[in-house]
Amino acid sequence: MDNMETVGLGFFYEDLPLGRQFKTIGRTVTEPDIVNFINTTGMTEVIFMDLEFVEHESDIKGRVAPGALGYTFAEGLLVQATMQHTGFAFLNMELSIEAPVFAGDTLHVECEVIEARLSKSRPGRGLVRTRNKVVKQDDTVALIYTPLRMIKCRDESLRG
Repeated sequence: MDNMETVGLGFFYEDLPLGRQFKTIGRTVTEPDIVNFINTTGMTEVIFMDLEFVEHESDIKGRVAPGALGYTFAEGLLVQATMQHTGFAFLNMELSIEAPVFAGDTLHVECEVIEARLSKSRPGRGLVRTRNKVVKQDDTVALIYTPLRMIKCRDESLRG
């Protein structure tokens, strides 16, 4: 069975040329997702925990999720589809919160490769930066972030 194809493997460096664009499937944020996330992370700010505060004092109305939840959902959607066995390191990023995410919002990620180069220090690895837009069901952009990742090369000659 060793020669049987494995499905679900991630992109190799060669699959991610400058300018390539793709998007993920969607995932709906639920109330239990928000509660579990804030309890797991300790992000127990009143804006996430106290609906009376939200109703009477907050500028944001509704069951809002931490921005970090939107980011981690986006990463989960990307890992499932693009990085299995090929993504080796998350090196850095810039992150901008553009709009709130609420319970009931469905998020997907739109990616564009904005940097792609071979690693000088690690043979067989490429460095790929994407601009990731986390988009809600109404086409509102909730977050934009630009991760730089170390990705495995498919080409044996690039592996040193």
